[in-house]
Amino acid sequence: MLRRKYSEKCDIWSCGVILYILLCGYPPFNGDNDKIIMDKVSTGKYDFNHAEWVGVSDEAKRLIRRMMEYDPNQRYSAEQALADPWFKIMLGETSIDRPLAISCLSNLKQFRVHIMRFN
Repeated sequence: MLRRKYSEKCDIWSCGVILYILLCGYPPFNGDNDKIIMDKVSTGKYDFNHAEWVGVSDEAKRLIRRMMEYDPNQRYSAEQALADPWFKIMLGETSIDRPLAISCLSNLKQFRVHIMRFN
């Protein structure tokens, strides 16, 4: 999108960002102002090195990496994302992982509060 080319791959990238936020509570690209954030987005560099990521599965991290692949040609399509092993694992679960669900809800609330401070 930064290159003014919009396709399905931009939506997949955005979904990867949302999944990242849901799993840890903060965005993959953060900064004090829009310019800093956009500079970080344009490099495509993010990590899973903080404590919030310790309990997150390798499959979830792999899915995020594929969804947020810097090169749109290498990035997952919607079909590929939905066929990812992480979704198959999650869809195969017969019970809800309460700690994960509570954590995601808490992360979403925390992110909302963070956004409200900047508006």
